[in-house]
Amino acid sequence: MVIELRHLRYAVAAAHYGSFRRAAEALGVKQSSLSRRIRQMEDRLGVAVFERSSSGVRLTTAGTEILRTSRHLVDGLEHMVASAKAAGRGEAGRLAIGFYTSLSAGNLRASLIEHARRFPQVEIRTVEGARATLFVGLEHGTLDVAIVTGEPALREGGGMALWGERILVALPECHPLAANETVYWTDLRGETFLLSQRDPGPELRDILLAKLASPDAQPKIVNQDVTRESIMSLVGAGFGVSLICEADIGTSYAGVVYRDVQDGNGPSRISHAAYWQSDNDNPALGHFLKLLEERYPVSSSRAAESAAPSRTPDPSP
Repeated sequence: MVIELRHLRYAVAAAHYGSFRRAAEALGVKQSSLSRRIRQMEDRLGVAVFERSSSGVRLTTAGTEILRTSRHLVDGLEHMVASAKAAGRGEAGRLAIGFYTSLSAGNLRASLIEHARRFPQVEIRTVEGARATLFVGLEHGTLDVAIVTGEPALREGGGMALWGERILVALPECHPLAANETVYWTDLRGETFLLSQRDPGPELRDILLAKLASPDAQPKIVNQDVTRESIMSLVGAGFGVSLICEADIGTSYAGVVYRDVQDGNGPSRISHAAYWQSDNDNPALGHFLKLLEERYPVSSSRAAESAAPSRTPDPSP
């Protein structure tokens, strides 16, 4: 005995409208086809589901019991089919995004908010970790895309240049430089810099050395194997100063103030890039990459050669 979804849909519609004719019109099928399928279902079940009369149809006692379950089955299956189609178009499903920047402010936060507005049925899973860990996640398929600092580098898979963020100096609020709106790198000579060994600490260290290191003097850097939050707590307690990305300024820490740090060319910046695997067939990834291209068109035009458009997941149905 095989009862098809079509049998159940026709029976549910007929019970709702009380008429084979009106049910067929609502479903866009011929009345004879609907009537034949319902008769076929009754034959396979071995019971009459409807009582037929010149005024229409109504459920039998057995039909009432059958339709009570059938409605749930039809609704559940139709929801499953609709969800599957939406997932195939990238309008539903899941997207795993890895990063090590802050979500308290900045472009990544804004991009996630915009993606959620456009695709509310896509569940976003975020993973915070070091660069090496994120790339392993891409290779193993546990991450769809990784957002990291630095210009896009050639690697197996896809890469896209994104936004640049200002670098700021975090100062104890009682520090003499806290009274200035802008701090120059030369003002920071002789300071003790507290930097995390965790990403993006190493890149901030490289920028600091490029700005302040000389054959005669090296900046005093104290590396800490702690989070950005712990670094800020140490700054607030007066143990030194630190460097942060612009995205971090959405979070306040007791005793800490942020100031722009510049040289003769203006603010210093740190760039960000996105990476993904070229064989990733998650349709939701295609939509996210397209959103990034729209929001950062100048940056995305400098995408790495490995991010050839023909290998980008197609977000279209």
